[in-house]
Amino acid sequence: MKHLQDAYGQAIYDFHSGEDCNVVIERDDGYIDLDAPLKRYFSEYRNWAPYERLAIKCAKGRVLDVGCGAGRHSLHLQKLGLNVLAIDISPLAIKTCRLRGLRNTKVLSIDNVDHGLGTFDTIVMLGNNFGLVGSWNKARSLLKRFQSITSDRACIIAGSADPYDTKNAKHLEYHRRNKQRRRTPGQLRIRVRYQNYMTPWFDYLLVSKKEMKRVVDGTGWKIQKIFSNSGPRYIALLNRPSDAIR
Repeated sequence: MKHLQDAYGQAIYDFHSGEDCNVVIERDDGYIDLDAPLKRYFSEYRNWAPYERLAIKCAKGRVLDVGCGAGRHSLHLQKLGLNVLAIDISPLAIKTCRLRGLRNTKVLSIDNVDHGLGTFDTIVMLGNNFGLVGSWNKARSLLKRFQSITSDRACIIAGSADPYDTKNAKHLEYHRRNKQRRRTPGQLRIRVRYQNYMTPWFDYLLVSKKEMKRVVDGTGWKIQKIFSNSGPRYIALLNRPSDAIR
């Protein structure tokens, strides 16, 4: 049944309703890991990592929040008075966002983002959501498409994580396996599981900072700045060429 595929949204909705929830991420090589605690998806701005607080300050004008989850980034920007459209493929995630007071939401996949949504000044892809591009080629295609829905001085706030910043032998083995399959080492094939809910398999792309530069080159965007902490996570601020530092 289709509603049983909304594992991530069901967990978010249940957590918002007061239940103690744990989400499992399953990779196509059989590797299983717990997702980050769900309370992180509901955290207030004051509790965010310093590099994330700095990055979100770059948001301006009309904002598209891609993969909004429980809506923490959109709610913060809405409080600041920005015009935000929050989208997520999960109906229950969007329902939760509305219950939390987010005014402008839509159930929509990143694959279906187009000019019908209007023009934006900022595209937010925080919480590692640059990964939603799925693959190297698809990332380049989507970045080019984002030009058609953004203003001349628009920016993308893109969160990712360096897949090579690990000593986990299973992850390193997965990188080698991906190379053998002619896939980017950090291209994951995963699904989300929660109770008896399970999403379909989908691709999720992690790239290093050097790879981020390579994937962006020639798409009409440039990296203006990198925000990072001491771990593998970082946020790339992408601007249109006329606005970027070369």
